[in-house]
Amino acid sequence: MKLEFAKMSGAGNDFIVVDDRKGFVAEDAGELAKQLCRRRVSVGADGLILVVASASHDFRMRYFNADGSEADMCGNGGRCVARFAHERGIAGETMRFQSQSGTHSAEILDENHVKLMMTEPRAMLLADPLYIAGETYEVHRINTGVPHAVIEVDDLDNYPVVEIGRAVREHNRYAPEGTNADFVAVDGEHSVRLRTYERGVEDETLACGTGAVAAAVVLASLAKVKPPVTITTRGGEALTIGFFMSDSGYCDVSLSGDARVIYWAELDLSEE
Repeated sequence: MKLEFAKMSGAGNDFIVVDDRKGFVAEDAGELAKQLCRRRVSVGADGLILVVASASHDFRMRYFNADGSEADMCGNGGRCVARFAHERGIAGETMRFQSQSGTHSAEILDENHVKLMMTEPRAMLLADPLYIAGETYEVHRINTGVPHAVIEVDDLDNYPVVEIGRAVREHNRYAPEGTNADFVAVDGEHSVRLRTYERGVEDETLACGTGAVAAAVVLASLAKVKPPVTITTRGGEALTIGFFMSDSGYCDVSLSGDARVIYWAELDLSEE
């Protein structure tokens, strides 16, 4: 079987994106993600994204982590799939699509940038102490389509993100689904640096869109930043988080940034 796909990058997160509106891939998508996302021995990516047919929207997005697990949403993946849909003529410059976390609208801003409207953040719990190996960490919990644990640190560049991130992700408090772990440093009223340990990838990634939204909303709730917030990722790219704050919560949450096609290709699955 020949599989056409695009290898894409969203601010450093990389994805394999497939038009599966005819449903040829969906049944085996988890296993396929595990095969194709392996670095050095296959295409390599943080995740696999399927564009699935929808009766009520331009399309539906399904996202599979590199370990084969399906996630409700991926922010940078959502921006990439929007560009993919536009490039393939599935949608126009503005579009509406579904993920397992809800309905999203997206806009192609220019040749390399896409703006994605996120679902409203929920389940936020600030300053929740977490005990790991005899130390107490002040963790801020929030769901921005998928669960995140946000921790502010002093020396972000030298912080042991993989070690502590894995301990947070696997902590029994977040069982059974686990959580992503975000480590942040505030550089100014509108500027934050972010490093993320992502569940499903089980490692630090160069960027995380839902993590960037989580960091911005949490830090705004702590009165440390104001929108719009520029999040600088581990890969050096910038993501812009916009939102409005009210007594009832947050609304019009947007994620904007780089979304590029690295290459288009065809894969012979009989050789995988």
